[in-house]
Amino acid sequence: MRRTPVPARLRAPVVALLAALVAASAVLLGAGSAEAAGYRYWSFWDGNGKNWEYATQGPSLLRPDDGAVQGFRFAVSEDSGDAAQPRRAPDFGAICADTPSKDGRKRVALVIDPGTAADAPDGEKPPAPRTACAQVAPDASSAEALAAVAKPLRYDSSAMLCAISGYPKSGCGEQVSGDSGSAKPSAPAKTTDGQEKADGQEKAEEGDGGGPSVGLLVGIGAVLLLGVAAVVQARRRR
Repeated sequence: MRRTPVPARLRAPVVALLAALVAASAVLLGAGSAEAAGYRYWSFWDGNGKNWEYATQGPSLLRPDDGAVQGFRFAVSEDSGDAAQPRRAPDFGAICADTPSKDGRKRVALVIDPGTAADAPDGEKPPAPRTACAQVAPDASSAEALAAVAKPLRYDSSAMLCAISGYPKSGCGEQVSGDSGSAKPSAPAKTTDGQEKADGQEKAEEGDGGGPSVGLLVGIGAVLLLGVAAVVQARRRR
């Protein structure tokens, strides 16, 4: 069946409408990706002898065995899948070489990595990464081991680990805008000795606020295209 071409008087409006839709979609998608958010926080890691694994429990819950290696890394990341690992190897022998074993105590090797200048809050400079060998009671948690070698620690009201050895001076798990590096303010934090609370794995899992989703834009585009097609079809029948 021979198809009737779209009249010339309709072509320009249709093309203009499609161009506007494409441009608007590109702007909205670009804005969404530019504002993709991460979180600035201390992540907690288990060393398996060779590599680091993101811990499945917070340091206040985990009670490591004698000879364990634990890592803490300060960085900006969206979730555990892209979290930055400590930049020191989880080598218990090297870290605790100068700390002899003692009856009634266990040794836990710790790697504390404050991250890079790019991850630091405005106006702060991260200290150098370091290691320490904590010698603590057999039933001590990872948080207690950390408190034994890296005071002062700071926690917020929900027991999230905010600072190790006083770094950073402020902020706690705040959301960081991907386009400007600026951070949204977080809830007030409190300082403790690290013995009571220490769940450094918790962080906000809020929406990123990055604008309309791709699915929504596709749906809007489909509706508009159907509308255009209906108008063209109706005018063909006249």
